[in-house]
Amino acid sequence: MPSEISPGIWCVDVDYVRPGLASSHIIVDEGRAAFVDTGTTLAAPKLLGALDSLGVSRADVDAVLLTHVHLDHAGGAGALMRELPNATCVVHPRGVPHLVDPERLVAGAKAVYGEALFGALYGEIVSIDEGRVIGIPDGGAWKIGGRRLHFLHTPGHALHHAAIVDRDARVVFSGDTFGISYRELDTARGAFVFPTTTPVQFDPRALHESVDRVAGCHPDAVILTHFSRVDDVARLAADMHECIDGFVAIAERHRRAHRQGPVRPRAGAHPPRRGAGPGTGRTGP
Repeated sequence: MPSEISPGIWCVDVDYVRPGLASSHIIVDEGRAAFVDTGTTLAAPKLLGALDSLGVSRADVDAVLLTHVHLDHAGGAGALMRELPNATCVVHPRGVPHLVDPERLVAGAKAVYGEALFGALYGEIVSIDEGRVIGIPDGGAWKIGGRRLHFLHTPGHALHHAAIVDRDARVVFSGDTFGISYRELDTARGAFVFPTTTPVQFDPRALHESVDRVAGCHPDAVILTHFSRVDDVARLAADMHECIDGFVAIAERHRRAHRQGPVRPRAGAHPPRRGAGPGTGRTGP
């Protein structure tokens, strides 16, 4: 069953790998609805069941909004769109070709997981008709009911990544930009967050800037795909910056240990944070 995490915003656990690892969210406003991220194709029946439990007709879903096209976030978009006759799929412009023709995404994932495990994790990836996919620019907006949702391009995890700002609800759907925060890791201090540095487009400098961009919206909460709502945004943003620098420092040490030389900063990279120890500058992986 979906759980309401903010007025008009419902979380659905998509059961990717295990419960509590990945979520989709449903926005319902003035009788209209949208999904934010979908999980895999195997999650589509559960998402449709969540609509039914909320009393929302499939014809009343106006959009499938994707933060990016990695298969744990968007693998089920095609299967879901088949069941939503009036929906448009909205994504970063770089993601559009992969939704219309997912062959390269599928081939890359199969090379990593193998055919059998790929099928168990993701099922069949269904393409979306080109006329039903919109590439939205940085700062572009999409309306669901009375809500106007704004898209911010937020690279760092992936070049085709966008965050979705719901100013009415005072939340930002961050996909993977604002990191991963599993509820079983919560403590008395609150949520614990760490960056997802999946190859091949991890860019620490860009990720620092994107974290600042999300936090700069001053939301009451950030809604992650992994996993759902987190509060105390300013603290978590600071934790993310510290972890990004720490991850880069680990990579630098291991590359030096393997005699591949130090990692050189990208052009225009930020200097180390004030008070940070050696090797914690915002440099390339």
